[in-house]
Amino acid sequence: MLAAAFGISGNAEKQRVNDHSIHRRSDPVDTRQPENSDARGRGKRLRNRGKSTMRSLRTFRYISAAIAAAGLLVCVNTVSHADTWPSRTIKLIVPFPAGGAADTVARIYADKLGEALKQSIVVENKAGAGTAIAAEFVAKADPDGYTLSLAPAGQLTILPHINKSIGYDPFKSFAPVSPLASVPYIVAASPKAPVSSLKELISVAKEQPGKLTFSSCGPGTLCHLSGELFKSLTGTDLLHVPFKGSAPAVNALLGDHVNLAFDTLTVLAPQVREGKIKGLAVTSRERSPQAPDVPTAAEAGLQDFVVDSWFGLVVPAATPKSIIERLNTEVVRIGKLPDVQERLGTQGLTVTTSTPEAFAQTIHADYDRWGKVVEKAGVQAD
Repeated sequence: MLAAAFGISGNAEKQRVNDHSIHRRSDPVDTRQPENSDARGRGKRLRNRGKSTMRSLRTFRYISAAIAAAGLLVCVNTVSHADTWPSRTIKLIVPFPAGGAADTVARIYADKLGEALKQSIVVENKAGAGTAIAAEFVAKADPDGYTLSLAPAGQLTILPHINKSIGYDPFKSFAPVSPLASVPYIVAASPKAPVSSLKELISVAKEQPGKLTFSSCGPGTLCHLSGELFKSLTGTDLLHVPFKGSAPAVNALLGDHVNLAFDTLTVLAPQVREGKIKGLAVTSRERSPQAPDVPTAAEAGLQDFVVDSWFGLVVPAATPKSIIERLNTEVVRIGKLPDVQERLGTQGLTVTTSTPEAFAQTIHADYDRWGKVVEKAGVQAD
């Protein structure tokens, strides 16, 4: 190849080499670089670059394989956790203090669910920020089936409209399991209120717009928005007087400091039965055994005034489907137990279990419904 590069024949080159070997010529060594040295340098660089590229490709393949293995490991771990669930204590988060209707529902189901799953279920009360604290805690929890949430209607369907800064999304942060129980509302009047029926209330409110007052358990609560929905459906104007909780709101009604109140059957039925306040209507489709003498709103001529305060079971989004299905199966079975229905019934609550899909539809429908009420009333977070 060198002979060809320098333009001499092969035989001549051999002869020159032999002469040099025999006679050991002392001619000075030609140190000039061949003309193709640049080409050889470029070739070497290309070869080195090729080797570097191959090393990069091998590294990339190793990394890709590691990522794939890690992903597979996560999947395997998820399946493994779902297969062995539950293997330790489960937490049920309640967004209200102990002792109320929500806490009662949670503890009734927690006891029965713990028996069915053969694991302890601990009820943790995380009240505050209009139920947002509890919701945010659950939204950030691991989706492994060991954190459950008792979600009230307002947490998923009202608060997101009022407070845009909450740290959860009612649809993306949770996976529905099943509704657990619901309780209707009562429209009640104070002892000295100038009305004794729903028809009279509508008539007087139209004759004297803005004069009649109603108390609620707080701005933006279902107690408040029930009154706003009533105003919208009847074309009346009532003055809202908010309180911090149902207890002071009911006390204001008992003391004739306000004319009306919209609150749950659990809260108001005892006072109605004792004759301390006047029950004008219940917001369920049927009369309640807790207040059998109080007509439904439909009976009183207001067909669309149906309000249910429900409590449902949700889990963090991405919880394995097998765990959700197991929870749903047990919850539905528990809801059919006579002692569970009786215990809830004494609180004015009705069992309302269903499928995760049906519960999701309820959440969406109520979210849209109360969103319109919030917008029309101009309700905003303080």
